[in-house]
Amino acid sequence: MNLKKLQAALADFRLFLEAESHFPDLFIYESQKIWRERWDVEAIDFGKMYDQSLQNSQSRRLWVGENFFPKEMMLKFIGLQKEYVRLAFRDLFNESKDISGRMDRFIFYCDELLGEYKSVHPKSVENRHFHDENYHMISLYLAFEFPENYTFYDLPVFQKMLAALAAPDIPQANDAERYFKVMRTIFKFMQKDEALLAAHQKRLDPALHYTDTSLLLCWEFGKFLTSRFK
Repeated sequence: MNLKKLQAALADFRLFLEAESHFPDLFIYESQKIWRERWDVEAIDFGKMYDQSLQNSQSRRLWVGENFFPKEMMLKFIGLQKEYVRLAFRDLFNESKDISGRMDRFIFYCDELLGEYKSVHPKSVENRHFHDENYHMISLYLAFEFPENYTFYDLPVFQKMLAALAAPDIPQANDAERYFKVMRTIFKFMQKDEALLAAHQKRLDPALHYTDTSLLLCWEFGKFLTSRFK
């Protein structure tokens, strides 16, 4: 990345945070707070715990959309193979292992669960588990569980962001490891700008939103930057 371009973009982002009054993605910090308070991989009633960990008072679009029902499918998998799902999450959240391998294995676990679900329910129309190679839902789990290390994965935003920052070797396919590494680097620069962090915090309601270190701010920055890059 070009350092001067990054610093200029972060300055523009700070001004945006200070001047703007409407932030359509702010609701994601509410779900992050709820997850942090309720997630417990060892919970006896794993299904209830998972359901309660993914909640939001404003929007469900993180896990419900047009032809997009990852939470619903995961609850069905938990009803079918609770301990296998628990194992999958333990592996995903094992920070001693490579992140790309963990994410790809989680997809494999879901593929296996979908196959078993369809064998148990042969008349079911379900043919997707929605935890696939775009990494959207998997990265959401990671961002909620480890707010300081991961953020929402968005390849198109990443590609445009790197182009706007004059970075070499823009990935043409998924590269989650590089994505998270770049976002951590950007956040280090954000942390040097006290006014930017103050503007971010001013938007948040401590009773509603997660207010500690969160790389979701870097995802917001990526969306901000790419919306202005032609």
